Amino acid sequence: MLRSHYRTELLDRWQAEPADALVALHARKSADSIQRWASESAGYPLAVVLTGTDLYRDIHVDAQAQRSLELADCLIVLHERAIEDLPMQHRAKAIVCFQSTTARRPLVKTSRHLRCVMVGHLREEKAPQTYFEAARRLAHRDDILLDHIGDALAPTLGDAAQALQQSCPHYRWLGALPHDVARGRIQSAHALVHTSRIEGGAHVVMEAICSGTPVLASRIAGNVGMLGSDYAGYFEPGDAEGLATLIERCRDLPAILEELCRQCAARAPLFEPQRERATLLAVLKDLLEKPR
Repeated sequence: MLRSHYRTELLDRWQAEPADALVALHARKSADSIQRWASESAGYPLAVVLTGTDLYRDIHVDAQAQRSLELADCLIVLHERAIEDLPMQHRAKAIVCFQSTTARRPLVKTSRHLRCVMVGHLREEKAPQTYFEAARRLAHRDDILLDHIGDALAPTLGDAAQALQQSCPHYRWLGALPHDVARGRIQSAHALVHTSRIEGGAHVVMEAICSGTPVLASRIAGNVGMLGSDYAGYFEPGDAEGLATLIERCRDLPAILEELCRQCAARAPLFEPQRERATLLAVLKDLLEKPR
């Protein structure tokens, strides 16, 4: 995103390499580099990019992450509600920069059934149990198919997914798939299901939006900040019954799915690569032009 205008270097850790600015990913994970930069490159600009685990966990409990917020000249957040989740004293130096993805043409979907797909490794933050329980509640519907893509980072969740597909034949756990294959599955599904309880701006949500596939999402800040406060495809976090009802309504009332497609299409320009690049270039230009 920046190489067209700047010499850039990607590092796991900053160890005093010469530079005019540092863009650090994660307040906690990059805390050592951030503190060293503030000590050894005093006056040179520092931007810190905050993810979901930063915003909704680390900056509230981790002293190093909190120190990163204090030291940053600019805080980059990945969805439009994230600034509200920052401590009040740091909000003025925050800027929203939506991540981007390539667009894919929407596909014509079959009317014989409704196929949903959930994409995300099986771990607690993604709340796959909500999808599991919704699948059980929909087991009587032969016309609703539920696919699940992702590796079992938590073995017990993998065991649960394995058992579920034995008892619910319309649920399939496909395991980890290459990115392009997973993207194709999103593109061909009628809806992407996103059940996360912590999220800083999920890539799969924007990939669905930019593929013409509507999203059924938990009503958390990270999803609302990408889909908009008036989006009609939310269910409450952990509410498997609400999710199952929403999926059934999408199947039984096609106008609902059409409305979700329309709303997602209206959000798609937010996730265009040229918009992300322009935002990042403006941030760097502003930082580098400030007096040291």
